[in-house]
Amino acid sequence: MSSIAITRPRLLGAAALLAVVAGGAGFGIARLGTAPAADDAVSPTAQKKILYWYDPMIPAERHDGPGLSSMGMKLIPRYADEGGGGSAAPGVVIDAAGLQRLGARIVAAERGSLSNTAAATGSIEFNDRNVAIVQARSGGFVQRVYMRAPGDVVPAGAPLADILVPEWAGAQAEYLAVRRTGDAALARAARQRLLLLGMPAGLVASAERSGRTKGVTTISTPVGGVIKTLGVRQGMTVSQGQTLAEVNGLDTVWLNAAVPEAIAGKLRIGTPVTATLAAFPGESFRGRIAAILPQADAASRTLTIRVELSNRGGRLRPGMFASVALDQGSRDALLVPSEAVIRTGRRTLVMLAGPGGRFRPAEVRIGAEGGGKTEIVAGLSEGEKVVASGQFLIDSEASLAGLDARPIGGAAPPTAKPAPKPAAPIYETVGSIEAIDRSGVTLSHQPVPAIGWPAMTMTFRVADPALVRGYRKGDRVRFGFDQPAEGPTLRRMTREAGR
Repeated sequence: MSSIAITRPRLLGAAALLAVVAGGAGFGIARLGTAPAADDAVSPTAQKKILYWYDPMIPAERHDGPGLSSMGMKLIPRYADEGGGGSAAPGVVIDAAGLQRLGARIVAAERGSLSNTAAATGSIEFNDRNVAIVQARSGGFVQRVYMRAPGDVVPAGAPLADILVPEWAGAQAEYLAVRRTGDAALARAARQRLLLLGMPAGLVASAERSGRTKGVTTISTPVGGVIKTLGVRQGMTVSQGQTLAEVNGLDTVWLNAAVPEAIAGKLRIGTPVTATLAAFPGESFRGRIAAILPQADAASRTLTIRVELSNRGGRLRPGMFASVALDQGSRDALLVPSEAVIRTGRRTLVMLAGPGGRFRPAEVRIGAEGGGKTEIVAGLSEGEKVVASGQFLIDSEASLAGLDARPIGGAAPPTAKPAPKPAAPIYETVGSIEAIDRSGVTLSHQPVPAIGWPAMTMTFRVADPALVRGYRKGDRVRFGFDQPAEGPTLRRMTREAGR
């Protein structure tokens, strides 16, 4: 397909087409800057052969001469091989002035580091692994309560109620009586019975010290946190094993966040997470994914991830809303500016910029996005240039010209690797070893005419210690060396015949 040059009339026609299309969506396209009429009179395209006349709004309608189209629009000419210099390469051609009017910016596709970060929302919830259940160890009566209520935040060991356990008083009296008999075995058995009745070890020790029975015990919280449920009231009767309270610790909390199902395959346990809360502007809280819950939400098509966050000072309160960023690391990728990508709904394109102001659409397959960059998975090669702004007008003209986009399989081959540098020359001569170690050898050698060296004694670096293994002072050798930036370096060495 021959190249098509974009002249001033063609630019205006394409702009008019875009203006009509965009107008339906509430957008307008600024009229391109125009050159004086005198410039048109001397335009090089005026000297070229006109193939036909057409309306940019109806590219399929062709006319033999100037006039008006069926829509009443002024016809413009289509020239033979416009701006192509005889080249058969497909594309539209735009001169430097036209590019400036379009505001086109051209950049090269290049490899770089793409940050793979996903965003989600979530809320703070209680850590259900940090729950303590307070139960009655024996049946009894509530003598006193300590004015607690659900929702109260209490420290570890906070008293909840005093309970009278009549059975404990009788068992303590028997134990004290046995102790007074002096029978150690019976005393141990009686003491063990107290513990089996559910009596705390501290209460047993108190009876041993005072010698008096005590049937009242104080029920306290085993951990600090918030009282979620409280089922004890003054005067009530409690039975053995009855739940009196439930306390949830606040040292750590859970952040449950809903992430899109589309990224579920990339989620991993241990992935770093950064959370920000409206309650603490400018502050971030860091954690890692502790669990990925097994069930997806059918309505929102999301999965729930669970992050355990440290809650020093109890500032993170269940119910708080959080914005979550999942850092899935960075990776090397072929990148172009995100604004260079044209999404048509059916496929994804970029506008290639070739030599001589030639432009052509190319189909690409894209990957992740981040930091204003989009990953190109297929369809482009490193170093190819694309239009990052102004590409929509150029793409419109390419569509009018009937240009097909370059398919993904037609991407240009990668730039050839530079040819390897030629090996450094090796110079040979004969000499005797004066001194030797693993890093260097001193040789008294004959002249080296190739580089103008006279006979002399000098030290050579040893590139490989194996080269000098088995040699000793006084050996006569033939050796080869080169001259890198580090200095003369021994590359090979053999004993002279007869030595």
